[in-house]
Amino acid sequence: MGREKLIQHRIMPVTVIVLVIIAIWYVGAYFMNAPFQRDLDRRANVTSTAIEFLEKTMSQPKPTLPAPHQVASNVFENTFLRKVTSNRSLVYHSWVTLSSTAVGFTLGTLLGILIAVGIVHVKALDRSLMPWIIASQMVPILAIAPMVIVVLGAVNITGLLPKALISTYLSFFPVAVGMVKGLRSPELIQLDLMRTYNAGVAQTFWKLRVPASVPFLFTSMKVAIAASLVGAIVGELPTGAVAGIGSKLLAGAYYSQTIDIWAALIAGSVLAALLVAVVALVGKLVERAMGAKPERSLG
Repeated sequence: MGREKLIQHRIMPVTVIVLVIIAIWYVGAYFMNAPFQRDLDRRANVTSTAIEFLEKTMSQPKPTLPAPHQVASNVFENTFLRKVTSNRSLVYHSWVTLSSTAVGFTLGTLLGILIAVGIVHVKALDRSLMPWIIASQMVPILAIAPMVIVVLGAVNITGLLPKALISTYLSFFPVAVGMVKGLRSPELIQLDLMRTYNAGVAQTFWKLRVPASVPFLFTSMKVAIAASLVGAIVGELPTGAVAGIGSKLLAGAYYSQTIDIWAALIAGSVLAALLVAVVALVGKLVERAMGAKPERSLG
């Protein structure tokens, strides 16, 4: 019974949405590729039947919008049929981007937690720092990334660190906001109880505020890890990187390889989903280790 509910409430809705997206994608591919295909047929003085014309729009080597099966074939080929060390392997490029993402996410998480602790315990920081943190996210990352790359390049700092710093810039904000909310989540009666026990600020922090903030922290970390991946990809664009998902996007744009562009986007999406899933799993393990009750199954 539990398996039936799992299929009904989770798998079926996702499957239906995916199928609808694929159907819309195919329709969009036909209409966007049709004008170019008509031009090709006119130049070649070829008259195609409706079925033949449809097949041609779905098999163009450089389509305006590649069909789903073209992208899927490219992803499969460059993931499973190539060596991991190959410059065309999506696994290789994903690993390069993942390294920058991991460093940036780690730095961003630590920075966000430190900022949150300071804001919660120092009123001056709460009044002065928080508005600036919010304002910092109003600046487009596409404007900041080139400046970071150029400034660090002027002092001979290149490679992973500049991309990691851009990831840090995007990832610290959700962690800081979520951690502030988490550290402030204990109710007044709980804080009064700690005072009754004559607990100091440090004891209240470690025994009450930190445990209460864990669910908020991991929820914000799921947002931060996705933002960190975006930062790593954006950081690869102004550097003219030769490896990474960003480099695949650049190469695809230079040579009008739209199928490669979409394959790189799919690879980035899959990588983001895996990273979010890992953070969610770690969050559940930490909460369970701290005594949280496991969620009840659908059965």
